[in-house]
Amino acid sequence: MSFCSFFGGEVFKDHFQPGIYVCSKCGYELFSSRSKYQHSSPWPAFTETVHQDSVSKYVERPNALKVSCGKCGNGLGHEFLNDGPKNGQSRF
Repeated sequence: MSFCSFFGGEVFKDHFQPGIYVCSKCGYELFSSRSKYQHSSPWPAFTETVHQDSVSKYVERPNALKVSCGKCGNGLGHEFLNDGPKNGQSRF
């Protein structure tokens, strides 16, 4: 499954089949369906990445990190701190 940002392409918000979400630009593994959960945002939500180096992050504001593909730098959106389904989890 390719992961696309909200700027175009297919968005997998309501897609819950087992699998790995990969970068739409380079095919690098980003997120697993095991870490995907239903959230009120219009985009897919995940609690963690497949690998520690799946994404690159930098602070954009105090509670949000800008996230990009760890291999090619393709923009993926944000990681929102302490906004996951369990207390203290992040939401990608």
